[in-house]
Amino acid sequence: MKVTVDLKERAYDIVLQEGARHRLEVFLREHCPNAHAKVIITSSSLRAQPWFDFATGLGAHIIEVPEGESAKTFATLELLCEQLAALELSRSDVVIGVGGGAVTDLAGFAAAVYLRGIDVVQVPTTLVGQVDAATGGKTAINLRAGKNLVGAFHQPLGVFCDFETLETLPERERLSGLGEIAKCWLLEGRAAGDLESASLNDLVLMSVRLKASIVAADEFEGGRRALLNYGHTLGHALEVLALARDADELRHGEAVAVGLAYAVRLAHALGRVDAAEIVNHDEVLRILGLGQGVPTELATNDIVTAMGHDKKAHHDLTFVLPGANGFEVVRGIEPETIVQVLESFRGEQ
Repeated sequence: MKVTVDLKERAYDIVLQEGARHRLEVFLREHCPNAHAKVIITSSSLRAQPWFDFATGLGAHIIEVPEGESAKTFATLELLCEQLAALELSRSDVVIGVGGGAVTDLAGFAAAVYLRGIDVVQVPTTLVGQVDAATGGKTAINLRAGKNLVGAFHQPLGVFCDFETLETLPERERLSGLGEIAKCWLLEGRAAGDLESASLNDLVLMSVRLKASIVAADEFEGGRRALLNYGHTLGHALEVLALARDADELRHGEAVAVGLAYAVRLAHALGRVDAAEIVNHDEVLRILGLGQGVPTELATNDIVTAMGHDKKAHHDLTFVLPGANGFEVVRGIEPETIVQVLESFRGEQ
């Protein structure tokens, strides 16, 4: 299967299939004919996987970075760029990100800033990476104040979603990806009942098609692309607060799932949707095996403050919410309403 991100002269394909990684060598030969060096950026745990058998034509250098969100720091970025410089990478060479959303974010950002931009190819190996992070050119690292606050738009030459890499995913990584799939399912206005018959590959394809179409229409998030942030205002706040406590406490998709359940309740409180939509959201999350609870250890005031620091905020609390006209970016919601709905939501747990 192939999905095209139609950005005119910068269009690229997302290949989705078992063994997609084995198409990398031919792709690099065709699209990077002047490359003398290829650098694979990955983590030690991924390098040890049985599917880590990449052929790139020329021998590839491999650089290992820390696992998960802990890789997305200035310190890691600096070290990575120093290693690229030590390998004497030129603007004709190529970086290959192999890993989950954190690795593809870091690899893409390093490629965006090293020599003011070199080519990057993404090989996402997790559900989050395949359905979200690796497509669309948004690359970033984190600050203590929030997720993805320092980054750049840098589109890849291509994306290779190899379903074989999903076979070795730990259960929590699978659930994390399902959080993003739930978001896409709901953005498309699909009913929970139709979810039972969909295979995982079907769900990945659905999500990729949605994101590719939105990115093609709004590459730099000036309008419609912001809808992909559905569930992320609360989700990112929970993720940042949890990350400060324990790097393994809450995964991205787990936090997004909570954000989706909260967002539909906020929309209902504002009169944008009826109670049936809350039921539909909750059922989608239940079918996918996703929890909906805010961690009890996190204080409501801290959560609201963290939501205000999200990169999508415009000096107020900003949410993507469903409504009669579909999904929209909603600003200027009264803080009292946000807190009341959050407290009510927490009371359901």
